[in-house]
Amino acid sequence: MRAPQTSLLSHFPSLQGRNVFVTGGGSGIGAAIVTAFAQQGARVAFIDVAKDASEALVKELVLAGHAAPWWRVCDVRDIAALQQTITEAAAALGDFSVLVNNVASDDRHSLESVTPAYYDERMAINERPAFFAIQSVVPGMRRLGAGSVINLGSTGWQGKGAGYPCYAIAKSSVNGLTRGLAKTLGQDRIRINTVSPGWVMTERQIKLWLNEEGEKELARNQCLPDKLMPHDIARMVLFLASDDAAMCTAQEFKVDAGIV
Repeated sequence: MRAPQTSLLSHFPSLQGRNVFVTGGGSGIGAAIVTAFAQQGARVAFIDVAKDASEALVKELVLAGHAAPWWRVCDVRDIAALQQTITEAAAALGDFSVLVNNVASDDRHSLESVTPAYYDERMAINERPAFFAIQSVVPGMRRLGAGSVINLGSTGWQGKGAGYPCYAIAKSSVNGLTRGLAKTLGQDRIRINTVSPGWVMTERQIKLWLNEEGEKELARNQCLPDKLMPHDIARMVLFLASDDAAMCTAQEFKVDAGIV
C-alpha cells in the first residue's frame, strides 16, 4: 500500500497547540486524522468504541514522540454520554478550535430487511452525533473567537452505491448539515465544511469488500490508479482545520481519486 512521505507534506503552523476533537478516532480514517493532527503538534482528543485499537494508536503515537491524545470509550448513540465526554475533554484540554465529525458505520443491509428500530439505530450512529457534537463545541469556539467544523460525508450515495440505503440517507444529510449551519456559525468566524471520501482502503474495507470485483470497480471508476488511503483524507482535514482555509466554509471537498 502507498505510504505517506510525511517529510514532503505540508506543515501547518496554525495547528500547533490547537485543540482538536475527533469522533471515531481509534481506527481507520479516524486514526489517520488523529495521527495527522498529532504530527502537526495539535492537542488531540478523540472517542471510539474500539478500546484495543484506540489504546494501540495512543501507544504508537507516544512511541513516535508525540503527545498522548486524550481519549475515552464512548458510544455516540448515547447523546448524553457524547456531550458529557466532550465536556470532560474540554475541561482537560480547554475549548476546542476544531471538531472532526468522523464516526460512521456502513454496515450493509437491504431495503426489505430494515425495521424502524434498525433505521433509528443507523441514524443514531451516522447522523445524530454530528449535530450534537457541534452543539457541544460551538460555545467554546465562540469564546475562542473562531473555529472549524469538518463533517465527514461520502461519495458512495452520490455514485448511487447499493447495499446501504440507510447509510446513504444519513451521509446525504451531511451536506445539509454543513450548509444549514454555515451562515449561523459564520457570524462567529466558525467555519463548517464537508470532506467526502471515495472508497478508502481501511483495514475494514479491505477485509470485507475488496475482492476481485472490487479491484475491477476501482480501476473502472477512478481517474487515478492508486488506491485511496486514510492519510489522503486526513490531509484535506488538516487543511480545512488550519488558518490556510480561513475563507472556506459551506463547501464539500471530495477526496476520491477522481471518481467518474
